[in-house]
Amino acid sequence: MKNYETVFILNPVLSEDQAKDAVDKFVKVLKKANADVLNIEQWGLKKMAYPINKKSTGFYNLIEFKAEGPVVDTLETEYRRDESIMRFLTTALDKHAIVYNERRRKGEFKNKENRKPVAKKAEEERGR
Repeated sequence: MKNYETVFILNPVLSEDQAKDAVDKFVKVLKKANADVLNIEQWGLKKMAYPINKKSTGFYNLIEFKAEGPVVDTLETEYRRDESIMRFLTTALDKHAIVYNERRRKGEFKNKENRKPVAKKAEEERGR
């Protein structure tokens, strides 16, 4: 089994409940295909870099999962059939991305005490 993550953008005219239902629908597709869903993140309504179908915002969602290759084809077929999906991208994760995602889920990158400005790090390394 390989690790994958898929990001998809839902139409902004959907309500919050409709957006959650759409995410649940795709999670069910994955589970029905015997995939292990590792993480689901709903990033909310975000502004896009460029308009798609004359819309400048969309509901961004991320699903991380472990599955065999044919499961991805099934999921992407469901994306294409659903009119509320504006864009999607599914990528296979390498070992470094898997470690990074595990650390991100634990919240290691949100802790501001662990982050220092680049200038301070450079000064500390030089011994000042």
